[in-house]
Amino acid sequence: MDTSIEKHPKGLYVLFFSEAWERFSFYGMRALLVLYLVDHLGYTRTDALSVYATYLGLVYLTPLIGGALADRVLGARKAIIIGGTLMAIGHLAMAFESQVFMGMGLIIAGSGFFKPNISTIVGSLYEEGDPRRDGGFTIFYMGINLGAFFAPLVCGWLGEKIGWHFGFSAATIGMVLGITVFILGQGLLGTAGFPPNQTNISSSTRLAQKDWIDVILFVAASIAVVAGILYLWQYVGPFWDSLTWIQKLMAAVFFLLAGKGWNTLSHRKRSEADDGKEPFTREERHRLIVTVIICIFVVFFWMGFEQAGGTMNLFADKQTDRIIFGWEFPASWFQAVNPLFIIMLAPIFSLIWRRNDSWRHGISTPAKMGLGMILLGLGFIVMYFGQQSAAKFGKAGLGWLVIVYLLHTIGELSLSPIGLSLVTKLSPARTVSFMMGIWFAASALADYMAGRLEEILTHFAIPLWPFLIASSCGAGLVLLALTPFLKKWMHEAS
Repeated sequence: MDTSIEKHPKGLYVLFFSEAWERFSFYGMRALLVLYLVDHLGYTRTDALSVYATYLGLVYLTPLIGGALADRVLGARKAIIIGGTLMAIGHLAMAFESQVFMGMGLIIAGSGFFKPNISTIVGSLYEEGDPRRDGGFTIFYMGINLGAFFAPLVCGWLGEKIGWHFGFSAATIGMVLGITVFILGQGLLGTAGFPPNQTNISSSTRLAQKDWIDVILFVAASIAVVAGILYLWQYVGPFWDSLTWIQKLMAAVFFLLAGKGWNTLSHRKRSEADDGKEPFTREERHRLIVTVIICIFVVFFWMGFEQAGGTMNLFADKQTDRIIFGWEFPASWFQAVNPLFIIMLAPIFSLIWRRNDSWRHGISTPAKMGLGMILLGLGFIVMYFGQQSAAKFGKAGLGWLVIVYLLHTIGELSLSPIGLSLVTKLSPARTVSFMMGIWFAASALADYMAGRLEEILTHFAIPLWPFLIASSCGAGLVLLALTPFLKKWMHEAS
C-alpha cells in the first residue's frame, strides 16, 4: 500500500484537512455534551445520557437522507458546504444556553449532508481498480483521527477550565476552517462531486452562482425545519416523556426503519435506470444475508464502544483521580486517548491484517470482528475493577481508563475499518449504497442504545459493566461460532 504524498491526487489533501477540522468540531462537541448538561445545566445523569443517546442516533441516521439528496439532486460538493455551514451555526448556537437544542438540531442536520458525501468524493478521486485507493483512504482516515485527537484537548480544556461557551466556540472555528479549506481547494477535486444532471464538467469547473443560491436555500430551509421540529416538540415532548423505555426503543427502531425505507425507495429509482431489476443470484443472496448478520453484531459492538462519550466520560469526571503534578486535567481529555492509540496502532494493524490475509491459514473477516468484540468485553472487565477501585478508595487511578481505551481501540481496529471494507466486498454493485445505509442505520440504533442502556438496566436492577462484559464477549463468541457458516456464504469474498 503506497501512501506517499506525491503519488496521490492533490485533492485528497483538501479532503484530509476538511475532514480533520470537521472531526475536530464534532469530537469537541462530543467530549463536552454530557459534562455540559450535568455540570452546568444541572441535568440528571439519566436525562443527560438520554439526550446524548438521541443526539448520536440521529447523527448517524440523517446521512441516509443527506446522501440520497446528494445522489439525486445536489451533488456531493454542495451537500458538504451545506452540511458544514449548518454544523458551524449549530456549534455556535451551543455556546448559548437558550439555544442548546437548536444547536444540536443543526449539527444533526449538517452531519446528514456532510458525513456521507466527503467519503464519496475521496473514492471519486481514483479510477476503478486504482491500486492507490486503499492508501488514499488510509490517509483520509488519519485525518479523521487527527481531528478527533486534538478536539478534546482544545475544546475540552476551554470548556471545562475557561468557560463552556469557549469550548463550543472553538468547535465552531474548527468547522469554519474545514469548510474554508474545502471551498478554496475545490479546484483540486477534478470532476468529482457535481450534481448528477450537470453537463460540461471539466477539472477546472467550480460551483456557479446558481449552486451558491441552492446552498443558501438549503441552509435556510434546514434551519426552518429544525426550528419547526423544536416548536412542535413542546407539544410532543410530554407524550414522549410519558412513554416507558421499551416504548421509546420501539419508536426509535420504527423511526430508523422508516428512514431506511425512504432511502430504499430513492435508491430503487436509481437502480431501475440500469440493471436494478435483475434478480439476485444465489451467491449474491448469500452475501447479502451475511452482510445483514454482520450489521446485527455491529449493534452490540457500538452499543458498548459509545459508552466512551457517556458513562465513561462521567466516570472520568466524577470518579477518576485526574491530578498530575498538582494540576487536575479536564475529564474530556480522556476522549483523546482512543484516536491517539488509533494513530499509533493503525499502521501496525494494517501490516498484521495484510500478512494474515496473504497466509493460507489466516483468520477471516468475521473472525477478526468476533475477536474485536471480545476485546471490547475485556475492556469492560477492566472498567468493572476500575469501578471497584473508585468505590474503595474514593477515586480510581487514571490508568484504569487508559487500559480500557487501549483494549477498545484494538477492538475497533479489528472491527470497524475491515467491516466497512467487507460491506463493499459483499454487496452487489447496484446495492452498495443501500447496504452501507444499513451499516449506518445499525450504528444509529447502537448509539441510541448506548445512551439509554444505563436507564434500561437500572429498571431491571442489572449492573452496567457486567452486562456489557456479557453482551460484548457473548456476541463475539457467537460470531466466532458462526464464522465457518458465514465464510462459506461469503463465497471467497473475505
